[in-house]
Amino acid sequence: MLMSDMRARIQTELLAIEQEEQVRILYACESGSRAWGFPSRDSDYDVRFIYIRPAKWYLSIFEGRDVIERPVDGLLDVNGWDLKKALRLFRKSNPPLLEWLHSPIQYMEQYSVAEQIRKLSPLAFAPKSCMYHYLNMAKGNYRDYLQGEQVKIKKYFYVLRPVLACAWIEQFNTMPPLEFPLLVQTLLQDGSQLRVEIEELLVRKRAGEELDKGTRIGILNDYLEERITYYDQLAASMEAAAADQDEQLDQLFLSAICEVWGRDLRTE
Repeated sequence: MLMSDMRARIQTELLAIEQEEQVRILYACESGSRAWGFPSRDSDYDVRFIYIRPAKWYLSIFEGRDVIERPVDGLLDVNGWDLKKALRLFRKSNPPLLEWLHSPIQYMEQYSVAEQIRKLSPLAFAPKSCMYHYLNMAKGNYRDYLQGEQVKIKKYFYVLRPVLACAWIEQFNTMPPLEFPLLVQTLLQDGSQLRVEIEELLVRKRAGEELDKGTRIGILNDYLEERITYYDQLAASMEAAAADQDEQLDQLFLSAICEVWGRDLRTE
């Protein structure tokens, strides 16, 4: 299916969710390998979104379900978070949410809420917690898929990307970009054997090669083991610090309800 056709289908699914759930979708984007820049020909679409319900829903004494999950089929997976949940995670510098907000593939952005959150994200960014997020991702995938002489070749991307994200945090002290090629180009020396090996592997994956079981790639394993050990020590020495934005986030939530549903709660 052409990307333009798939985009239209995704937007149709999002509009159907709005109608069925009686919500408004504030922002929707791609979050998987397509956004990271290393999709295969048969990669599915991982659509993630932030939504808001009418004001009355938030005034109940009972806690309602704050996620919407729609695994439509093998090609399309659509999941969303309620704005209140998203803002609670945002104040903890949640890396997946920060990635969503800066995804290079966006399917919907209504109202001003997503842009308001985006403007606050540099203040919410907490280097230590984000580095631990990427480090744990790298450790888990390395342990599960890249041990021994025979490994799952495509899983190198799922370890390289978080390791390079740690390198970005160390070097720039900002949220890493989603795009894997940008991380490679910025952080690895042009023409180095390591970068050449990674770029050749990327070409193979984009061409649709299965990249399943194969012989371990020594230069990549050596690099990943050394970097994981290094960032494990670095993260432990970092200070945990993030700006207090609670009042701003409260106001943002109230203004979102007003903007979307047309009722001013800020003076009630």
